[in-house]
Amino acid sequence: NDKEGVQHLVYASSSSVYGSNKKVPYNTDDKVDNPVSLYAATKKSNELMAHAYSKLYNIPSTGLRFFTVYGPAGRPDMAYFGFTNKLIRGEKIQIFNYGNCKRDFTYIDDIVEGIQRIMHRAPERRAGEDGLPIPPYAIYNIGNSHPEKLLDFVQILQEELMRADVLPADYDFESHKELVPMQPGDVPITYADTTVLQRDFGFRPSTTLREGLRKFAEWYKDFYCQ
Repeated sequence: NDKEGVQHLVYASSSSVYGSNKKVPYNTDDKVDNPVSLYAATKKSNELMAHAYSKLYNIPSTGLRFFTVYGPAGRPDMAYFGFTNKLIRGEKIQIFNYGNCKRDFTYIDDIVEGIQRIMHRAPERRAGEDGLPIPPYAIYNIGNSHPEKLLDFVQILQEELMRADVLPADYDFESHKELVPMQPGDVPITYADTTVLQRDFGFRPSTTLREGLRKFAEWYKDFYCQ
C-alpha cells in the first residue's frame, strides 16, 4: 500500500563496526567509534543514516550486525572458500596473526532464520514526551557467541574437506599453510553478545563450526568436483 509507506527497513550491518573495542563479547550498547577499516566506517554510516530516517520519517528500521557468515554458495573471497580453492590447486594458504585470531563464525541458515524472525516484527512507533516520534530503531547482533581460533577453524576445514573427498586423505596439509602477521584493518577477535536477540525473538544461532563446514564441504564437492 503506497499510502502506508515503508513498513520495516531491515538492513545488513557488520561486526566490523566494533573495530578496536577491547571489551568482549560485543554488546549493541557498546560505543562503536573506533573503526579500523573503511568497510567498518561505511557500515557504521549505514546505521547512522537509518537512525536519521527513522527519526525524520518515523520509518521502523532494524540493523543486523552479522558475525563472519559462512556456508554453501558463499562468497569465494571469504577465507574458508578461498582456502579450499587454493588447497585444491596446491597453493599455500596464509593464516593471519599466526593463527591466533578468533572469529565468531555464523552459519548461513542461522542468519536466514534470524532475518526471517526479525523482519516480521518491526520496532514499535511511539511518541515521546515532547509529542515527537521516538525513532523506531533497533540493532541486533547475529553471531554464534562462540569464538573459534583461526588455527582450529583451518584444522576442522581440512578434516571436513578430506571427509567429503574434496582433498585426498593423504594431503600434505602442513606444507601448504603459512603463518603470517595480522593484516591492516583486521581485528584479533569477534564475539557476539546475543542476549537482546534471545530476549526479543527467542532465538540465537546454534550451528557448530564442524556441522557448518561439513555442509560447506559436501556442497563444494557436489558443485565443483563432479
